[in-house]
Amino acid sequence: MDSDNNTQGRRSILITGAASGIGRATAEVFSRQGWFVACLDVNEQALDSLRNALGERSGLFRAVDVTDSAALQAAVDEFAAATGGKLDLLFNNAGIEAKGRFESMPWDKVVAIVNVNLLAGMSLIQACLPLLKATSGALCLSTSSASAIFGTAGLAVYSASKHAIKGLTKALAVEFKVHGVRVADVLPGIVDTGMLSAKEKAQLPTEGMLRVLPAQAIADTVWAAYAGDRLR
Repeated sequence: MDSDNNTQGRRSILITGAASGIGRATAEVFSRQGWFVACLDVNEQALDSLRNALGERSGLFRAVDVTDSAALQAAVDEFAAATGGKLDLLFNNAGIEAKGRFESMPWDKVVAIVNVNLLAGMSLIQACLPLLKATSGALCLSTSSASAIFGTAGLAVYSASKHAIKGLTKALAVEFKVHGVRVADVLPGIVDTGMLSAKEKAQLPTEGMLRVLPAQAIADTVWAAYAGDRLR
């Protein structure tokens, strides 16, 4: 790829889980602000929809299974070629949720949640660190969850994976200071995404801590995080 033809001096963001929910809303916010937006997602149909909405030249759109470290590295390398090896904001956002009591959850589902929500994110951060180090003011941002703070029945494995992301964020915020790379996370509560069924949404309050937030609210927080210095 020709960096001049693609980034044209724009700031850049790489988003996983970009084709729907929080990821898509964030891609739309940064694209409107003129950033070069790299959108990675396993859902090709949803990714095509996002590409059509934002326009081909707004960024890079690649169907990637984030648990495939080789495919993920290839996408990061392609992004680096387009941006001249720079990355202003990494948004480690891909995640899955499987509701159910821990005692009866199939082990393959437990492994899948940990692989996507934690291990894939760690792999992504390692792959992107050289780009972040090469970029002044770079931010490594991850999606954790309010469930990383308080326990919820039926979300034990999901909560554990997000608590791990919170712990990783705190440690990397210390480690990456030497590189001039900022690290933070966002901890959304209940967000109106594909993870939330219509029945569940109807049963939730419209006010207070347990109200349903639009994905746009989280995307706006991601935008604000780039200019801020808060850990979470």
